[in-house]
Amino acid sequence: MTDLVVHDAAQVVTPTGGGDDDGSDDELEVIENGAVAIEDGIVVAVGPTTDVTRAHPPENATESVDATGRTVLPGFVDPHTHAVFAGDRVDEFTAKLAGASYQDILEEGGGILRTVRATREAERAELVANLLEHLDTMLAHGTTTVEVKSGYGLDIETELKLLEAIDEAADQHPIDVVPTFMGAHAVPEGADTEEYVDRVIEEQLPAVADAGLAEFCDVFCEAGVFSVSQSRRILEAGQELGLTPKIHAEEFERLGGSQLAADCGAASADHLLQATDEDIAALGEAGVTPVLLPGTAFSLGAAYADAAAFEAADVPVALATDFNPNCFSQSMESVVELACNGMRMTPAAAIRGATSIAARAVNRTDGTGIIREGAPGDLAIATVTNYQHIPYNFGVSNVQTVITDGTVVHRD
Repeated sequence: MTDLVVHDAAQVVTPTGGGDDDGSDDELEVIENGAVAIEDGIVVAVGPTTDVTRAHPPENATESVDATGRTVLPGFVDPHTHAVFAGDRVDEFTAKLAGASYQDILEEGGGILRTVRATREAERAELVANLLEHLDTMLAHGTTTVEVKSGYGLDIETELKLLEAIDEAADQHPIDVVPTFMGAHAVPEGADTEEYVDRVIEEQLPAVADAGLAEFCDVFCEAGVFSVSQSRRILEAGQELGLTPKIHAEEFERLGGSQLAADCGAASADHLLQATDEDIAALGEAGVTPVLLPGTAFSLGAAYADAAAFEAADVPVALATDFNPNCFSQSMESVVELACNGMRMTPAAAIRGATSIAARAVNRTDGTGIIREGAPGDLAIATVTNYQHIPYNFGVSNVQTVITDGTVVHRD
């Protein structure tokens, strides 16, 4: 018996490439009056409703969803968040509006270091509860896979506590949570940068690897934080312990993080507001997925990354929320809206960036972010008749129903 049939959708919209295919750039396929059938958490049929329901009658399924007048998309993939933390920094939002820069706030003891202090004091149960609340919001906006970084500990005890909280929350929530270790998120107060890099390499990374709590190792390669050479040491040490590199690169200044990502074979290079054509070419040649974060630029009042330059170089970009206390949005719908209205991406490119290409940034090669036979049964159903209405109708949530592994887990 089929577990779930979604039928009579105005559109079923899916990228066609990516995943474990040949790596070719995705196109966006639109199936009018479409349907999807799922068994054992896996898509077994997708196509016109008449074809799918002939083989998988909705009346014989364990559950069916009538999607008349709605659009069915792959669940969104959010490949860059800092969603596990304690404390609040809403007052810094007002300071930014008054002209304070990110670096100004950091130098005065705010920013990341303020969240570090609050997070160190928090019990793991509080961190789990906070993360579960954020995951609920992400799910309601259609996200079914999300990467979550540590990095608000900056010591071995708290970094492990954060990764344990990520692991515990992942066990309790229907979203697929991808854990990343980011002990190199900032330099602790009063610490020497080079000495702290040594501690990350010699203490934190081995403990994280022994605990088996992370898939990736990330580093903030930026002026005043970690240099290219220091970032290289950390990422290469992580690789030796089985952690795949990711990197925050070229956000405020162009240091060379993109080339480092290419050299290390990183899964992704993220932010890239200051990336040049040379950087873009290096990422493309190395198969590193660029991740653009329009919500970050929006919240900082900064210029957006140059999405057109990546398109001109035929280097597809992923999109992510960068959800954190400094960029407080859990909505991939909003990211799609900003990508179109702020970075002038087409709706099709933005949907691909938020689904199949985002899946590449977290090494999900099982068809995550695509609706096709054999892919995970993760769907978002929006109350629009055309997927282009998602960025067009900005400022609201269009997602009504969310399905993970073939089970309806959210309904408005």
